[in-house]
Amino acid sequence: MTVQRPPTGTIPTSPGSYQFKDQHGRVIYVGKAANLRNRVSNYFQDVEKLHPRTAAMVTAATSVEWIEVRNEVEALMLEYSLIKQHRPRYNVLLNDDKTYPWLAVTTDEEWPRATLMRNTKRKGVRYFGPFLHSWGIRETLDLLSRTFPVRTCTQGKFDQHKRLGRPCLLFHIEKCSGPCVGEVSKEDYDAQVKGLCDFLNGDNDHVVEKIEADMKRLSDAMEFELAARMRDRLAQVKLALEKQQMVGARDEDLDIIGIADDELEAAVQVFYVRHGRVVGRKGFIMDKVEELSPGRLIDRVLEALYGDQPPLGIPTQVLVPWEPEDSFTYAEWLKHMKGSAVSIRVPQRGDKKDLQQTVTHNAREEFSRHRMKRASDFTTRSRALSELQSYLGLPEAPLRIECYDMAHLQGTDYVGSMVVLEDGIPNKKEYRRFKVKDVPGNDDYAAMREVLTRRLSAYLHERDLPLDEREEKPGKFSYPPQLLLVDGGKGQLGVAIEVVKQLGLSEEIPVASLAKRFEEVFVPGKSEPIVLPRGSEALFMLQRIRDEAHRFANTFHRELRSKRMVSSSLEGIPGLGEMRAKRLVKEMGGVNAVKSASLDDLTLLSWLPESVAQAIYERFHTDT
Repeated sequence: MTVQRPPTGTIPTSPGSYQFKDQHGRVIYVGKAANLRNRVSNYFQDVEKLHPRTAAMVTAATSVEWIEVRNEVEALMLEYSLIKQHRPRYNVLLNDDKTYPWLAVTTDEEWPRATLMRNTKRKGVRYFGPFLHSWGIRETLDLLSRTFPVRTCTQGKFDQHKRLGRPCLLFHIEKCSGPCVGEVSKEDYDAQVKGLCDFLNGDNDHVVEKIEADMKRLSDAMEFELAARMRDRLAQVKLALEKQQMVGARDEDLDIIGIADDELEAAVQVFYVRHGRVVGRKGFIMDKVEELSPGRLIDRVLEALYGDQPPLGIPTQVLVPWEPEDSFTYAEWLKHMKGSAVSIRVPQRGDKKDLQQTVTHNAREEFSRHRMKRASDFTTRSRALSELQSYLGLPEAPLRIECYDMAHLQGTDYVGSMVVLEDGIPNKKEYRRFKVKDVPGNDDYAAMREVLTRRLSAYLHERDLPLDEREEKPGKFSYPPQLLLVDGGKGQLGVAIEVVKQLGLSEEIPVASLAKRFEEVFVPGKSEPIVLPRGSEALFMLQRIRDEAHRFANTFHRELRSKRMVSSSLEGIPGLGEMRAKRLVKEMGGVNAVKSASLDDLTLLSWLPESVAQAIYERFHTDT
């Protein structure tokens, strides 16, 4: 079923949001447009020309509606509101599986308290953070509690001590000012709460100045015991300040966004900088249900971060790895939310660029942990293998999966890789690398045929050996795969089918191919690809082994190319063997550095004989 195209003249040319609905009237996709007619009309073309995810959405939809607004900023706000309300299946989904802890100050209570909070933010509470770990909040409160003795107890405990007329232990060790028993006036207590909030918000200078002034005043008045307490408080505050990383000028408020992604998911990390100090960070995973360019991915991240008023507010600058698709609209939207100008920019140089790279590194690390967490869980692996058996129609769960990929540079240094998952876990001892020997020029099909033929022929040879020989010395290819996966589309699948058929293994070894661009799986006997459900463990496992095969092939290719470049340039130099050549290139920083090195540079290498240094220099400086 495919949505019918509305008459073009009925679609307005004004800004707005459009919604595709399915046969049950459910909203399955929400978009925004500066010109609704131009944007909506793009969906009504040959389905084969659309991105697979867009094509799937259009095919599932039965109607399209739209809402007009006055400008692009209102279209953006409406789109965000509708996505939040309907959570359409074909829009980007935010999977924040971490519930980050926040340091919260309950300013809506008569006697506000500082505490750890998670989950939904509520009005009347000021939030600081988020922190990666709850112990970070407890450590921060412990450092600041003598300087700002705000209560941390629950309302029940507060009421209990109020009835008893006796304060708790924290009052006696000067970590609470005792509001439950009237030991502090409301005015003084509110000043303590304000000081704590100002400090946590990064406004540290006036807090330090006030403590220093109080310490000097008490010292001048010869109140040395009280002055010593102020000195201790100042030390605690400075220790807390040291734990906040200074990354900018004292008047700078900015959020720095880093992203690591693949075709299916994106890991987002955000550092919050207030008054030049990092005061919190946040991370989440986005499921890329819809087709996203880098600019549109930034759009979605900005909507996720600022669609609801963030606890730390909106900064004056947002640093991003790529420009939003419509920078002006998003800047105007944030300006509307903040009440003053907000710049969105990609840092090009200096400290800001370094900081942005640091946040991106954090995103890569988090993305890697996210993937490893999914890959290492036994229940998850079992579910993935069962799903693969079901989706691909395999005779049994594929406990051993082999994936093959090719790498070359314009037909040179052709190599193939074989990586292995056993019980869903990479078995690197079983990885194999192949130098392609019999393929002239650039021919991936022929190279794949050679690699598969060599691997499966070796298996047949080892299988047919007498039992005692097999047990005495197991070979490198003793076990057949329960799923043979090749990287590519129908062409690569055809090669795999041809090889297993020629070797008489069609009934023993199932084959499939995974097309990288659209994450489609091709299997024998079906003209149409199998599209595994997004977010399924089966798709994640196939994607992971395909990426590993690609990495392994490229690593081997680079090694061969580097070795060839070294050997071809330095070949024939008297006294310079393979090991010396490798060491020379490594220490000098590359073949070109060796070529341009002076005789003095070469003779400074104590391990290189002077005669060999002279020979190297003469090879590349024939004019002397």
